[in-house]
Amino acid sequence: MSNGYSQSPKLLKGAIIQFSAPLLVPIPNIIVFQYNPETMTRTLTPWAPAPQSQEVDDPKVVAALAQPFDPEESFSLTLELDAADALESPESHPIATIAGVADRIAALEMLLYPPGDSVLGVLLNSVGSFFGATPVDVLPRKTVPVILFFWGPGRIVPVRITNFSVDEQAYSPTLYPIRAKVTLGLRILDATSFGDDDSAAVSIAKACYTFTRAQKESLALANSANSVESILGMLPI
Repeated sequence: MSNGYSQSPKLLKGAIIQFSAPLLVPIPNIIVFQYNPETMTRTLTPWAPAPQSQEVDDPKVVAALAQPFDPEESFSLTLELDAADALESPESHPIATIAGVADRIAALEMLLYPPGDSVLGVLLNSVGSFFGATPVDVLPRKTVPVILFFWGPGRIVPVRITNFSVDEQAYSPTLYPIRAKVTLGLRILDATSFGDDDSAAVSIAKACYTFTRAQKESLALANSANSVESILGMLPI
């Protein structure tokens, strides 16, 4: 007889959430991970002042303790993409049958491109002009989209991709990749990273950063209670 503990728990899938061009209500494009990565490397870099940049009575003390900003946090992970399951039922997965995992790779790659003068937009304007339509003004290429990294409710943070590499491992007869690994380097953006931008997407990103940091502070406070218990356990009876 099975018990309630014998069943495997349902795991949340990690995701990258991209917000579209500035709108009153930003429309998210959610890229859900096919498989959660088994490992993730995180690095925190404390702020380091420039030498003799502080004008105080005792600059050595200030330089040793100064921390006007949150530490810079970055992490890397590898996503595995595989079209094998989808190719077993091509009638239900027409895109995978044609392009394998190329569409998922492209969705991740487009996070690196600033929206605006895209090739698709140029083609649409060219076709429209041919038929006498008025060309649509294209936004200038200025900034990459606002991106959120979702890793469960305990970590929802705005990020910028700093490293991107693809290891294509198998191909379809038409040479589309059907299995690949995508390695991402991500840098967390804090509230000061967005400057004076007060768009709806940036407001959501700032709120997510504040929410995640508040959880980290709560967990640190909970560990303080454990530390008190451990210290009491060290005392002789």
